Amino acid sequence: MTKQVLKKNLAVLPSVESVLKDGRIASFFDTYSHDYVTFVTRGKLDLLRQDLKNGSFSGNVSREDLTDKLIYGISAHFSDISGGSLVPAVNATGVILHTGLGRAPLSPLAAKHVRKILKGYSTLEIDRETGSRGQREHRLNEIFCFLTGAESGTIVNNNAAAVLLTLNTLAKDKEVIISRGELVEIGGSFRMPDIMAVSGAKMVEVGTTNKTNLSDYQMAITRKTGAILKVHSSNFRVMGFSESVSLNDLSALCSSKKIPLIYDLGGGVILDLKQFGLPSEPVAPDSVKSGASIVMFSGDKVLGGPQSGIIVGKSMYVDAIKKNPIARTVRCDKLVIAALEGTMMSYLSGSKGFKSLPSTKMMLEPPNKLEQRAKEVVSLCNKPVKKELKIEIEQSRAEFGSGAVPLEDIPSYAVSLQSEKLKPEKIAKLLRIGDPPVFGYIKNDKVYLDMRTVFSDQIPVIVNCINSLCIETGKS
Repeated sequence: MTKQVLKKNLAVLPSVESVLKDGRIASFFDTYSHDYVTFVTRGKLDLLRQDLKNGSFSGNVSREDLTDKLIYGISAHFSDISGGSLVPAVNATGVILHTGLGRAPLSPLAAKHVRKILKGYSTLEIDRETGSRGQREHRLNEIFCFLTGAESGTIVNNNAAAVLLTLNTLAKDKEVIISRGELVEIGGSFRMPDIMAVSGAKMVEVGTTNKTNLSDYQMAITRKTGAILKVHSSNFRVMGFSESVSLNDLSALCSSKKIPLIYDLGGGVILDLKQFGLPSEPVAPDSVKSGASIVMFSGDKVLGGPQSGIIVGKSMYVDAIKKNPIARTVRCDKLVIAALEGTMMSYLSGSKGFKSLPSTKMMLEPPNKLEQRAKEVVSLCNKPVKKELKIEIEQSRAEFGSGAVPLEDIPSYAVSLQSEKLKPEKIAKLLRIGDPPVFGYIKNDKVYLDMRTVFSDQIPVIVNCINSLCIETGKS
């Protein structure tokens, strides 16, 4: 585009005032303030001006064309925000604990607990007998102590906060010893060295990436040592020539030196997964029993609850953590507490309750049922779309996700979609922008919809989204 053409196009950009008078956006003033509609209009106009400068339009454009495009953008904005930024979605990625899609789906019991206190007041932090202020996490701490064997416990808004709060409480301005092989980084650029620095603790690395011995810890302990931190490698594995120190040995060392042993368990496994035929992971009760002073884990991973961080351990340390002023900045609100209480109620019935959690059901569901689900999807797709798309049922491999049980996957079945007219990226996008959005994955120039993470009542939604692709192929 020449400078002359760009100048003409910029000259015909509609003004904010003219757009606000357009009858097509008049209805938005019934719901939103004049100031907000004006704010959105200015923002869209700035974007349109930038598009012109970037050469997104070829040749001359009219004021009418630009006004139409602007009105479309404004209307799309208000349509988008009316439903909220968070909308229900179909997870067909095969990743059970998908961080981007909210990790563990809540159980019906957890959802019931949340609904109870949504509309009004609740007994969040008040004692019903005395009427005085109470502890908002009293019931949860009781449950976690029962399930893990810990003396005391507390909860915060996620496990990263649990690590930060614990280190700041027990080892601020002191040295914390950690194996080089446990300096983890997880999603969202969460790096253990960074968290330790922010906490005020000084990190002391021992051992090597693949081997750390008990003597490495022993030689690193000084009068400045505040704690030893052990981190479970929940999102990676060191294979081959490797060695690490057990919790039992570290516990004995810390006890003899009178310093706390802090264990970041990560995934939050309460029951031994081996009894359900799943890969083995360290469990919180064993970690407490081994003598760790503090054990921390996530509430929204294998545990199956809402985003939260659980801290359990010896009373003297947990009490100090609760009194830390930072604890108030990372505490859980009433909705998280209600959801977590509902989740943990399932655990009080033992393995039966654990198997009833949605994420656990996905982990345990046999492949033949997933194949049946895939067949149902294909059978319900209409004939026109089957002519336009190549729809097949294929064996696949699902994942636990969120750093839980790394290097392990689960046999599954998926519906694959392929088109001569639409690229797989286009198909995936069309599924994502549907209502509700459907998220799959691309592999071998196909879009896959994995049935392990799809609920049975979501099959009609997937079918409708696939059938709608026929319209797009017809446009090509």
